[in-house]
Amino acid sequence: MPAKDEMPATLKRSPAKAQRTWAKAHDSAVETYGEGERAHRTAFSALKHSFEKVGDRWQPKKQKGPSDPQAAKGGGSARKGGKTFGGVDVLGNTRKTLYERAKALGVKGRSSMSKEELGEAIARKQK
Repeated sequence: MPAKDEMPATLKRSPAKAQRTWAKAHDSAVETYGEGERAHRTAFSALKHSFEKVGDRWQPKKQKGPSDPQAAKGGGSARKGGKTFGGVDVLGNTRKTLYERAKALGVKGRSSMSKEELGEAIARKQK
């Protein structure tokens, strides 16, 4: 499978289902759009509906659906870009859950952060 050669390390450490989801979406996107950044973005978009990045791997979400406002968009508005949270499921987690994850990662200033700011901070720490 061509996507196996291009699979990011975080996915190689993730469950087989996450790897299959990404690979299938990636290969389909390559057929449609050609090799490159758009195929990777499409594959990650598909992955983020069922998985979220936790630490150095992707784990299943409690509930399927978009992980951030950008992923919830469709059509032309989705292609205009927008804020993502590096795979952190901001829409599917409570502020308290995000706060606890930020605390475990040692994020400073977390008590005064909004849910979105916590998501951004967690994404930066997980890189």
